[in-house]
Amino acid sequence: MVFKIADNIISPLGRTSERNYLAVKSGVSALAPYEMPGLEERVFASLFSEGNWQSLQTEGLSRFESLVYQSARQALEEVDGKFDISGKDVVFVLGTTKANVEVLGEGEDDRLLPGRCAERICTRLGITTTPIVVCNACISGLSSIILASRLLESGAYRYAVVCGADVLGKFIISGFQALKTLSEEACRPFDIERCGMNLGEAAATVILSSVPAEGKCWSIEAGAVRNDAHNVTAPSPKGEGAYLAISQVIEGCDPQRLAMVSAHGTSSLFMDQMESVALERAGLSEIPANSLKGYFGHTLGAAGILETIITMKSLEEDLVLGTKGFEELGVSSPIRVSPNPVSAGGKKCFVKTVSGFGGANAAILASCDADNSDRNVVVPGFRETHRVIISPSEVVVDGKAVTLPEGISGKDLLTFLYKEKVGNYPQFYKMDLLSRLGFVASELLLDEEGGERFAGTDSRAVVLFNRSSSLMTDRKYLSTIAEDNYYPSPALFVYTLPNIITGEIAIRNKYNGETSFYILPERNGGVMENVLEAAFLDKKTQSVISGWIDCTADNCFEADMFIAEKK
Repeated sequence: MVFKIADNIISPLGRTSERNYLAVKSGVSALAPYEMPGLEERVFASLFSEGNWQSLQTEGLSRFESLVYQSARQALEEVDGKFDISGKDVVFVLGTTKANVEVLGEGEDDRLLPGRCAERICTRLGITTTPIVVCNACISGLSSIILASRLLESGAYRYAVVCGADVLGKFIISGFQALKTLSEEACRPFDIERCGMNLGEAAATVILSSVPAEGKCWSIEAGAVRNDAHNVTAPSPKGEGAYLAISQVIEGCDPQRLAMVSAHGTSSLFMDQMESVALERAGLSEIPANSLKGYFGHTLGAAGILETIITMKSLEEDLVLGTKGFEELGVSSPIRVSPNPVSAGGKKCFVKTVSGFGGANAAILASCDADNSDRNVVVPGFRETHRVIISPSEVVVDGKAVTLPEGISGKDLLTFLYKEKVGNYPQFYKMDLLSRLGFVASELLLDEEGGERFAGTDSRAVVLFNRSSSLMTDRKYLSTIAEDNYYPSPALFVYTLPNIITGEIAIRNKYNGETSFYILPERNGGVMENVLEAAFLDKKTQSVISGWIDCTADNCFEADMFIAEKK
């Protein structure tokens, strides 16, 4: 169990958690219509004004970096003098979908690498350890809390500064418009008249500690990430991944403790329906539920953290906040959603859920009523069973080089391997290079392993790392939204999320276990081992497909992937 000792939210509604909470409590929404340069459609969103951006801007940092820095700085100021958050005891975990993507095309430097971006922020904050960027699409924020909690429980660090953030611009908004997921009016989560989501920009920070503050404080009791193994863009009709994640975090929890569910509630037709099914399957349809998207929009990487903080503050005042925009239930499962605040009945325990592209789903159980006594956490070891290394000109499986046709290399090598070793999965040809690389490497690994021991279960995870995120595909997508050739490609946009490859592997093999994608400034074996050990703290996880997978060009890529088994 880990404890929240400080927090901050910066959004168009305010620059502190308290101001944001009071605005929501008063029913104020930051959503409004905008005409944005370079976009052919109006967008209804929650955006910072130019004046806000000017006051947030930090010299030498981008807009995104400035927003993250200001939020993390304010959270750290809250604990100044109370905790010694310095040295090797603290880790910075940044959850984001696209980080600095809006500077793409303005120069090819390391501003585009999320890990380097996190390093620059750490330098300003005085944090000296290697930062970890969590890039798990819309679940990135909540995934960051889960990762940080595990790292603290494992003893790798004592404190974690966890920030989720994204800023909006032409790149992100055009992609969601191409996918036809946005509404041109205010969103209506779970409502019968809902017609799409609104986006928002924000940063939210929590500082977690392995030691509680004095008096009652909020704790993260449990967290889980699970995959639908259904489709990289469409949610499972049965809500499989969300159901599994929720069921895991509430296992052993008396339902009478639960005040509410802070739902994802994006207002999209299929996502809200899926989430309602998952909540009913998990036995939570009678627990009050809400969505905060009508106040902030979907803030992407910030959403999981921002909504967790607001929910904590509302329960401290014994309130379950209303769902703005909701009037009449429009999902098949009878969940308890209200447009108005209702009493929490004195309870201070809740479930937070999020879902996203790549089939990813996450949930945490947070409370302010738990026993804060120490729990003995045993960090399981793991052993490597098989390893595959692929470069543009070489393939090595368990230490043995694979014989290749003379002259074949680069992207053509991956196609050759697919035809020779797989050949029956046409989705391969729709994938970007990063996903093709990971897919082929995983197929070679599983071929060596043999059998289907983990198919259809949530006991195998897929945890991958890289340095450049999806930069190669980002550049390709950018060319589709050029002013003189504006034709956004939804197929390309999906693959600008690096975690899609973890979803592709899960779908191919029917894995409902955890899928996570992490970005580091450079390959770092020590940090990767810490994260992998932390992944095995999930009691369902028995095996992990893991490793390093990076692409910067058709003839410049590297996969070093392996299967790790819990000892």
